[in-house]
Amino acid sequence: MDRTGIFAGDDPFALARDWLAEAEKAEPNDPNAIALATVDADGMPNARMVLLKDIEAAAFVFYTNYTSRKGQEIAGAGKAAFVMHWKSLRRQIRVRGLTEREEGPAADAYYASRSLKSRLGAWASQQSQPLSSRTALMAEVAKVTATHGPNPKRPPFWGGIRIIPTEIEFWADGAFRLHDRFRWSRKSVSDPWDINRLNP
Repeated sequence: MDRTGIFAGDDPFALARDWLAEAEKAEPNDPNAIALATVDADGMPNARMVLLKDIEAAAFVFYTNYTSRKGQEIAGAGKAAFVMHWKSLRRQIRVRGLTEREEGPAADAYYASRSLKSRLGAWASQQSQPLSSRTALMAEVAKVTATHGPNPKRPPFWGGIRIIPTEIEFWADGAFRLHDRFRWSRKSVSDPWDINRLNP
């Protein structure tokens, strides 16, 4: 198979990290932004932008409030998908897979690395729930600031979501819309990868 150049390599996670590193030099804002897709209990899809925070040896990780709509939908389905698209590079990565929570030291470390206002905001926001006004939100921030002080611990309802892929597709723009696409797929997360070139 002619996987050369930007598609070369035997590790899709290393390849994804390489593409993200290139995007960090080219994209003006949030090169780690992903369009995350979930489904609710009725199978109705939802999509929203979140920030990917880590590409591990075998998974992709982002952080959220577990009580948010996306958190609840992921907990219910145990699956999620995302696309990461870079206009500057004319490339994208699509991922589908199983999910699990990251509530251990990695979540604590990432939470601690955030600004104090972001950490307090995680405590104050009842994400995805109706809000009467911005004033009410700021009052809640003031309340949690007084309660949790200058070094708040990670909220028990906030942490990481790890997506362990069963499918990863690398896509690059081609002349005359004859794009290059390579799909890495496997039936389960313990199976070896099967790699196929796809029609554009």
